Amino acid sequence: MTSDHGGDRVDQLIAYEEIRQLVARYAVAVDSRDVDALVALFADDVKVGRDQRGRDALRRYFDRSLRDVGVTILNTGTHAIDLVDDDHAEGIVYCRGEVQIGDRWIVQAIQYRDSYERRAGHWYFTRRRHLLWHAREVGTSPIGLPAATWPDDKIGKYELPEASPTWGAFWATEPNADELTRRLGDNPAST
Repeated sequence: MTSDHGGDRVDQLIAYEEIRQLVARYAVAVDSRDVDALVALFADDVKVGRDQRGRDALRRYFDRSLRDVGVTILNTGTHAIDLVDDDHAEGIVYCRGEVQIGDRWIVQAIQYRDSYERRAGHWYFTRRRHLLWHAREVGTSPIGLPAATWPDDKIGKYELPEASPTWGAFWATEPNADELTRRLGDNPAST
């Protein structure tokens, strides 16, 4: 949709805003547990897990997963959108999530890696990948947290920032790896 594809600049701005609204509506729907509104943000043939497709499968997934937690507060921020063509886009969204798990209050640093598609004039998610930098109880520093695996172990260090290919490449050029390890508590170049 960029001018390289012959798209109009106004159309680009409209696409950016509609995609941003899609992301905002996702957070509002999750936090309000409006599963119907949440599912409607996804393409009707969305892939769910390894072998299911469609909004009914997605509704069952969200219904189950959102019952595992209490109150949630998703606060989206940084949102980079790359328009591939008039009807396809990719995005990265940063989110700070606060989640009630029983009597504990957890804060998460989240990154979503999204694929969007415009169908019949409306933008939808076709894929939303949820990655975590960390999850921790409020008042706990994320520095030095042990590794964790979701959903079995909800507290700990997760995939980010190491899942970004540029993260390891950036730190691989660090001239003083020992000092880096001491400062960051873990060797980020070991990805």
